[in-house]
Amino acid sequence: MSEIRSADHHTASATPFGAIEGTHWIETLNDGSPVLIRPLRPEDRQRETAFIKRLSEQACRFRFLGKLKEASPALLDQLMDVDQRSRMAFVALAHDNGELRMVGVSRYGASGDEKQCECAVTVADDWRQRGLAVLLMRRLIDIARKNGFHTMFSIDAAENEPMRELAGYLGFQRRLDPDDGTQVIHTLDL
Repeated sequence: MSEIRSADHHTASATPFGAIEGTHWIETLNDGSPVLIRPLRPEDRQRETAFIKRLSEQACRFRFLGKLKEASPALLDQLMDVDQRSRMAFVALAHDNGELRMVGVSRYGASGDEKQCECAVTVADDWRQRGLAVLLMRRLIDIARKNGFHTMFSIDAAENEPMRELAGYLGFQRRLDPDDGTQVIHTLDL
């Protein structure tokens, strides 16, 4: 039985910090598509690699603020390094031609004084405009609050219209990056 079909909605589990109240959630997107959302696991490394390879050039530029042809082993190590407290990631998985494919990911990493965290969200090009980024970010915002962060922020390309819309919808404030006029900083008080 596949992971997405066998998942129970809001399954309870214990974590080192007790912050995650479930191990996975089945969510229905705006178009009726089901997705499994759960914390990133070490065994997701291959899915993460395939996810990044499938992203369009623009999606990679928006996510990594530059060109990226392929994720290096060092970048993958960084992306896979989560501890469910200071570094957290949620993945969205969906069935695609008989395989469970990563179609979205949201993540944060503690920044500076452990009261702030920097976040990012990426959705596969063919899964956009369905509400997935909102679901992934709401999970991320909730766990960041539970883990004691006071502020969440992201640094984005000023031309990234989808992120501007998402950030505005979720209540983030937007300002120009004082160090780089091609970027903006979205900030949310938690």
